[in-house]
Amino acid sequence: AGASPVASPAASPAAAAPSAPLAAAKPSGPADKVKLQLKWVPQAQFAGYFVALEKGLYTAENLDVTIVPGGPDIVSEQQVANGQADFGVDWVASFLAFRDKGVPIVNVAQIFQSSGLLLVSKKTANIAKAEDLKGKKVGVWYGGNEFEFLALMDKLKLDPDRDLTIIKQGFTMDPFLAGQMDAASAMTYNEYQVVLESGVKADDLNVLDYNKEGVGMLQDNLFTSEDTLKNKKELATRFVRASLKGWQAAIDDQKGAVDVIMKYVEKGSTTAEHQARMMSEVAKLVLPQGTTKDQIGLMDAGRFKTTADIALKFKVINSPADPAKSYTNELVQAAMKP
Repeated sequence: AGASPVASPAASPAAAAPSAPLAAAKPSGPADKVKLQLKWVPQAQFAGYFVALEKGLYTAENLDVTIVPGGPDIVSEQQVANGQADFGVDWVASFLAFRDKGVPIVNVAQIFQSSGLLLVSKKTANIAKAEDLKGKKVGVWYGGNEFEFLALMDKLKLDPDRDLTIIKQGFTMDPFLAGQMDAASAMTYNEYQVVLESGVKADDLNVLDYNKEGVGMLQDNLFTSEDTLKNKKELATRFVRASLKGWQAAIDDQKGAVDVIMKYVEKGSTTAEHQARMMSEVAKLVLPQGTTKDQIGLMDAGRFKTTADIALKFKVINSPADPAKSYTNELVQAAMKP
């Protein structure tokens, strides 16, 4: 199973929140019902939310939260737009595409601080650097996952139609393992781990990291409707605060987080070992080297710009994204205050 058929190295977030415990006065009255729509099936990619649910962190904020699994036919943005969910998770490019079409949604926490997308090849394919992709057979995910690849081709001045052979890749690594392609798309936390679990050694692989190539796009974000942000900001802040606490707890106790996740995964679809590797890699995306736990969820202005610029160049969006309307750090910063 892939990360999802949808749609720069760590720098310190643009607006660092004050270092403080995540605390707040407990709201009273009946619990507010909240639905969170995931972009894919339950897995460690979403550990923070499940840990927040399981540890009673949402309950402590007087929230009755339901986490709704995603899948290939479920679009988080549509679910939030039509009121089927209050919050959603998706990649920023997909989120921007819906905003560009007039869907009134706002990113209220940027959970993944960098791209988890890689191009993986066996050393025998001789792809030591990006330029070596020329003339090779390369597996690319479409349906919203191709833009980093296209931006890399553009940067290298390679024509994807003429200078290499593009293979539309499914969400399995079998064709790559069978030698049907020289390089394959993989998420650090999922398909790359699948390759290693198949018995291929990391030393026998070359990895191209889109962040290091300067074309990494932001992925998992937490968004809500403009209406919720305007009329239920206090509720939204409570939800963000509990979710951030969940992510902090998941990163602090990764084994505990995997134990929680295994209660929610489809039986027989994955193993605790695979989820443990996924959790370890996801933690690096949520809390990159050089950042502190009180910066989880903050949007970095520079990385947003890179993502939005690539989205505009490759017509994911038709007009430039307005940062002031697309995201806010206000809820994360409010959630961090004692």
